[in-house]
Amino acid sequence: MPTTRPALPRWLRPANRLVRLLTRLGLRLGTVHVLTVPGRRSGAPRPTPVSPLTVDGQRYVIAGLPDGDWARNVRAAGRGELAHGRRRQTVTLTEVTDAEERERVMRAFPHEVPHGVPMFVRLGLVTGPDPDEFAAAAQRVAAFRLTAS
Repeated sequence: MPTTRPALPRWLRPANRLVRLLTRLGLRLGTVHVLTVPGRRSGAPRPTPVSPLTVDGQRYVIAGLPDGDWARNVRAAGRGELAHGRRRQTVTLTEVTDAEERERVMRAFPHEVPHGVPMFVRLGLVTGPDPDEFAAAAQRVAAFRLTAS
């Protein structure tokens, strides 16, 4: 039985373009960074806005759609560049396979990245900012650990 992918809002693509432009101009937009990874087929740079969070001294990014293009590109490349304003950092990205670690990261998400909660609600992963709900959704997302390269 095929699963349907949650519909992303129509405004998301233009909003992501705007975020990428503002970052290129050197503006910092709260916790939003632009992660650029090589495309899995083309090798061309593929930028996407993300909001890293720090848990137990480690930085992570969460893909609410684990089979989304940017998550698949990260898995294929394992590396990228994280930009925040004019600051750029080369990073290695490692998918978190440990269920307990992924739950810890997801439990911290609504506190660390409160502006990201509505997207998780829209995707049907949670109903609100309850950390327990986020922890329960951990098996339905992809989490990537960021380390400086």
